[in-house]
Amino acid sequence: MLDNDSGFTITELLIVIVATGVMSAAILTFTFQYWRYSYALQSDLESLTTRLNAGDSLRTLIGSSTGFIIQTSLPDDPPLNPDPNNAVYWEELHATPTTYPAIAGETTPVAYFKRMSFDAGREIIFNGEEPYEDEYVLYINGDERALYLRSIANPNAPDNALQSSCEPASASPLCPADRIIAEDVSSVAMRYFSRTGNSIDYTSITDDITGEFIGPDFTAVEVAELTISITGKPLYQQNESTQVSTVIRVALRN
Repeated sequence: MLDNDSGFTITELLIVIVATGVMSAAILTFTFQYWRYSYALQSDLESLTTRLNAGDSLRTLIGSSTGFIIQTSLPDDPPLNPDPNNAVYWEELHATPTTYPAIAGETTPVAYFKRMSFDAGREIIFNGEEPYEDEYVLYINGDERALYLRSIANPNAPDNALQSSCEPASASPLCPADRIIAEDVSSVAMRYFSRTGNSIDYTSITDDITGEFIGPDFTAVEVAELTISITGKPLYQQNESTQVSTVIRVALRN
């Protein structure tokens, strides 16, 4: 008599379940790792683009400037870090080697510099024999972890083509948003040198009130070095796997 019963035995069914589970786990593991790698690669490429753009922008802006300044002299409305003695100007900075971290809830000025004022035809605007000058502020927005550039147009320069800029939240057609120089910024380090490559002796001048070293006047600075550290977290991942920095050296015109 033939046995016409068909189907899997318990042993065969368990083997199929185990094999399917192993293969599914392998496929899911590969897919997850490939997904993580793709987003990490995208984050690295974005940071590379940020570093290249930041380098090009800062070399152009600072390299064509007329030099760094200790403090803004044109009124800003309002400065994000005002001078406690005069709230229309940004607080003082000095030519000392300093690392400025991105701190949540804070804005941190990094550098101030001047550039000549131009009209719409890209002609220099003169005040007699001396050109008018606009001022610029590099600062870190800690909440956004971004390096911004603020423009302060010289109000005395007739037909000045530059518009003063504002925080993005309060920007308008009359006051465009501050320009983003770099994103995912964790810190910016500043160092200053002579044209021969020697470090500026920042211990040569002492603040009369605080006793801190404040370095020489910025007119002694001929080369500036900015190290922008970038820390990025790929999309949908917990760890900040992108950690890079770019060093930008700019020779000043003075």
